[in-house]
Amino acid sequence: MPCKPFTVGLIQMRMNKDAKANLDNACIMLEQAAAKGAQVACLPELFLTEYFCQAQDHTQFDFAEPIPGPTSNALAEIAEKTGMVIVGSLFERREAGIYHNTAAIIEKDGSLLGIYRKMHIPHDPLFEEKYYFTPGDLGFKAFNTSAGAIGTLICWDQWYPEAARLTAMQGAEVLFYPTAIGWHPAEKIEFGQSQVEAWQTMQRSHAIANGVYVAACNRVGHEVITGDGIEFFGHSFICDPFGRILAQASADKEEIITATVDPAWSEQTRRWWPFFRDRRIDAYGGLTKRFGS
Repeated sequence: MPCKPFTVGLIQMRMNKDAKANLDNACIMLEQAAAKGAQVACLPELFLTEYFCQAQDHTQFDFAEPIPGPTSNALAEIAEKTGMVIVGSLFERREAGIYHNTAAIIEKDGSLLGIYRKMHIPHDPLFEEKYYFTPGDLGFKAFNTSAGAIGTLICWDQWYPEAARLTAMQGAEVLFYPTAIGWHPAEKIEFGQSQVEAWQTMQRSHAIANGVYVAACNRVGHEVITGDGIEFFGHSFICDPFGRILAQASADKEEIITATVDPAWSEQTRRWWPFFRDRRIDAYGGLTKRFGS
């Protein structure tokens, strides 16, 4: 039988160069999310720092830390204080020379329920992530939290239907996407609106195709590490299994948005649209190839 409804919250934040200030702000906003009724809250991708991947700089590895570690421990204290599950995206130091972009899932009692390591690593202008992150090796996972079953994917993962499908197949009722996505300032006028719409459309399609809720948590602010920097475009949102947006944040403000997710609605949606039933699992071998037959 489906689990009970539960409330999810997204923390849309602005980051600066002071990691401690960012952590303090995140903790304050998490407490505010709990006060608004959130039972599971998610922070943006790499919320502890400005988005350092704009340039290749080996000194940035100094910000990486183990999990458990100082930042995950601080989040654990907030989780225990508020009785809320927390999803936090961290720069994980696994070993010297091996670093991951990792989501830590922390239970409401402060225990570390598990981690997910970002699987798809981009390499684009101002998104030099292949320099910093080793691709994830834990696969796609769902976590049975005290509130409900959730899956965590991270930013660039959100463009891949395979990632959403495999996570939903593990039993996730909500797909969380901690995110750091924005405009190159010179492209904003021509492409800005279409980029936001493409980003939302892709993730809403994951909700529809898998009969799950999707919660995408972005950052805001203009961060300049090199050149003109990146203007992170916010628009964090939560949508239901029909792809309908239940809550959405602005393009440029720190905000907390919440929405109640109901696993029974996912159950009903999958009865109407039985995509899992009709999948031709005998015919999908070509997905393991890079391209073509």
